[in-house]
Amino acid sequence: MELLALAQEATTGLTGDISGSLAVIGYGLAAIGPGVGIGILAGNAVQAMARQPEAAGMVRTTMFLGIAFTEALALIGFVLFFLA
Repeated sequence: MELLALAQEATTGLTGDISGSLAVIGYGLAAIGPGVGIGILAGNAVQAMARQPEAAGMVRTTMFLGIAFTEALALIGFVLFFLA
């Protein structure tokens, strides 16, 4: 019975929220994914434009759409960082 009372005392102060430097580290790690994604996307778009210059306009448009969607993920993480 004493062990249960000690466990309840120990857990009463815990809220389960991420705060402080842990949230900063979490956002930093979450920003790696979109950064790598944009790098791969831009590199492959340049390679595609070099191989088929006549399709450069379509490839460029698709590249910018992909960058916008990938960057949206980073912005969502940034907003969640401030809400936490």
